[in-house]
Amino acid sequence: MTKYIRRAAVLCAVLLVALLVNATRVQVLQASSYDDNPANRRQTIARWGQPRGDIVVDGRSVTGSRDTGEQLRYERTYRNGPLYAPVTGFASQVYGTAFLESAEDSVLSGTDPMLSPLPLWNDVTRAQNAGGKVVTTINEAAQQAAYGGLGDRRGAVAAIEPSTGRILALVSAPSYDPGELSGTGEEVTRAWRRLNGDESRPMLNRAIRQTYPPGSTFKVVTAAAALESGVVTDVDAPTKSPNPYTLPGTTTSLTNEVDGCEDASLRYAFEWSCNTVFAKLGVDVGLRDMTGTAADFGFNNRGLRIPFPVAPSNFDTRLDKAQLALSSIGQFDTRATPLQMAMLSAAVAGGGSVKSPYLVERRTSAGGGTVSTAGPRTLHQAMNPATALRLREMMTDVVSEGTGTNAAIPGATVGGKTGTAQHGIGNAGTPYAWFISWAQADDALQPAVAVAVVVEDADADRGDISGGGDAAPIAKAVMQAVLGL
Repeated sequence: MTKYIRRAAVLCAVLLVALLVNATRVQVLQASSYDDNPANRRQTIARWGQPRGDIVVDGRSVTGSRDTGEQLRYERTYRNGPLYAPVTGFASQVYGTAFLESAEDSVLSGTDPMLSPLPLWNDVTRAQNAGGKVVTTINEAAQQAAYGGLGDRRGAVAAIEPSTGRILALVSAPSYDPGELSGTGEEVTRAWRRLNGDESRPMLNRAIRQTYPPGSTFKVVTAAAALESGVVTDVDAPTKSPNPYTLPGTTTSLTNEVDGCEDASLRYAFEWSCNTVFAKLGVDVGLRDMTGTAADFGFNNRGLRIPFPVAPSNFDTRLDKAQLALSSIGQFDTRATPLQMAMLSAAVAGGGSVKSPYLVERRTSAGGGTVSTAGPRTLHQAMNPATALRLREMMTDVVSEGTGTNAAIPGATVGGKTGTAQHGIGNAGTPYAWFISWAQADDALQPAVAVAVVVEDADADRGDISGGGDAAPIAKAVMQAVLGL
């Protein structure tokens, strides 16, 4: 009898050990797989079981949380949702997150270890910190000026502080209210379908996710390449450029919209946007130096994040001479985001240094304690300071007496470059109106803002589209807002 009791005891011990081993396997080794299983709603319930941290602009929260009393308890709310949608994105209980709501989700949801003084204790207790705050670099006045300036027209605006890379405005139009995607009701599904089915694509962030042919605004890059390579040594000397200019290896002639471009100096050609001069300069500089200069300004960079990813701007690295000529005036396959063009203008204003643009100033706990901060970081030195100074002078000439006079601001020095970019089959599409610029108050030591504006304006007549007429006044309003003039 004792033998059978002993065997039973051993069997019970083996079973107990097996249970403990299995419990350890499930709760420790396989915990993450169970946590990430789509069928496990505990994380979703916990995620929305407390208020989400706020996104802050100029000291005020532009997001909030509403207690619904339902299982997914707190819904996201937005102040001036359409104004800040390109910055905040959305946080939907059904469709996930986008832009800052996505890139900063761990801070906003309270799961980031930085928010806890004892992160290992939270892992043991399964406790969750209150959502932290994300303080942005956005200037509210500049954001409103950009949004109001675009109005009902399709387009985008990006503004940067040249000395640091801080993003001061990021606007895309048309926009949408991300609050429509909060909640779990049928109205959320209808809103999602409507927004995604809208041909104007209001959920597309045109400032960082849409690339456009930059047109004549790209001539800043070509001018920089010509000066850096030594092809041009005197901005006031004739460039020996014919008018019209026959694209190399073709019978196609390139013409200009203005007079006086034949053998024009670089200064005159820049001020009045002579296509023939810059197309020939691009060929004279050569493919290697043109692609190198474009890359130094930020083109072809597939890793740029602000902190969410930015679509890469393109300057082809394999071109024949005719294609290079067109690419050098911002046509052919050359494409850029408005943010990239703001970076280009900021590099001119900042002495040739391309700063990494960033949207988040700092992250804080719910109580306001700072857990991380951002700061200036140089991506490239696109050109030497002497070249940047020459370009600043030429951009100033564009505003003082050239095609960009609509951007002039009393009490400030303003530099700019207009652009009208052709697109579509046979260039049949309505041209895009571009304007890039920077501004420095008369009593300031350095430029305070660089701006890029693109206006699609698909309903306008071709003759009504121009960078100086359509885009420059918007850039002026943004610069005035930053300068306080």
